[in-house]
Amino acid sequence: MFLPFLDALRRQGVPVSLREWLDLMAAMDAGAAGWSVDEFHSLGRAVLVKDERHIDRYDRAFAESFSGLETVPVEALVSETALPREWLEKLAERLLTDAERAAVQGTGSFQALMDRLRERLAEQKGRHQGGSKWIGTAGTSPFGAYGYNPEGVRIGQQESRHRRAVKVWDRREFRDFDDRVELGTRNVKVALKRLRQWARQGAADELDLPATIRATADHGYIDVRTRPERRNAVKVLLLLDAGGSMDDHVRIVDELFSACRSEFRNLEHYYFHNCLYEAVWRDNRRRWDETVPTWDLLNRYGRDWKVIVVGDAAMSPYEIVAPGGASEHWNPEPGELWLRRLCETWPDHVWLNPVPRQHWDHTASIGMIGGIFVGRMMPLTLDGLTAAMRLLG
Repeated sequence: MFLPFLDALRRQGVPVSLREWLDLMAAMDAGAAGWSVDEFHSLGRAVLVKDERHIDRYDRAFAESFSGLETVPVEALVSETALPREWLEKLAERLLTDAERAAVQGTGSFQALMDRLRERLAEQKGRHQGGSKWIGTAGTSPFGAYGYNPEGVRIGQQESRHRRAVKVWDRREFRDFDDRVELGTRNVKVALKRLRQWARQGAADELDLPATIRATADHGYIDVRTRPERRNAVKVLLLLDAGGSMDDHVRIVDELFSACRSEFRNLEHYYFHNCLYEAVWRDNRRRWDETVPTWDLLNRYGRDWKVIVVGDAAMSPYEIVAPGGASEHWNPEPGELWLRRLCETWPDHVWLNPVPRQHWDHTASIGMIGGIFVGRMMPLTLDGLTAAMRLLG
């Protein structure tokens, strides 16, 4: 059952020795991971990954091997171990028809939603399932997990399903984009090459052949002349939306990030989630502990920097217009204010959206951010990249 996982690890470039693999099998035999897929994922990462640079490759190999696994192996069914409680609870999830979903109404405003949540927290004394009022599971209440509501607060659910949560009351883990991805084509690099400002700076370490010939002819002996290597002097600030709905676009953003690393010598990058707020971060694994104030970016990088924002702009409208509307924390100022500050600070800016352009009208938040980045939101396609580079150039 696990040998395809070993093959996937080696294809992804995770160096797993036979000794480490046998250690993992011994830990499984000892019941170290139990029935939990998450525990098995963590156990395998602890045993098999010895370098943090390989964590993302391990995650891709794990997803390739175990995504979609929904049934329990036969040998597990006949064992004496009882089925986990959470597996049984999942059977009670309610499946709504399109008509039933349309009948479920949101609260109508962000403040009303937060006020109702405070009331429920004060009143509720026990666990609830399948209802429309209390914090629970598998119902149409705005609060809880594994149910449906057009405007809700997600509490205790492993991952997004309908992507309509206004707030997420969980500590989610995102991954950094991989700058070592080998591109299948050179199209992205070719598009980025349009953004170039050549300059000769630094040490004179490149042979200047015309000057050497001229100096040799003038002096009557070989007079070698050198010059600084010509480099692309353009300065790029890359702001990347990570996690949530951006998980659908990891591959194309990996390719873009890798190409930017290759093409731009002066490149700085930071991450954010959904919308720009008062802080950004360098490493998604440390995004709660090591943040950089957005004001520092506005003051550190001059107006000559080119700013490229990459994100699907898909979120609750409250995350853009309401103080406190951010899905994972309480933001004192609305995201719209920070986006407008970005546009005013750096005149050369674009927003690259991996969502196909024909779908933009179906998401209100895309239109709202497109209205802030007037004429500067482009699809993350070859044509969109080419148009964006022309704008920045």
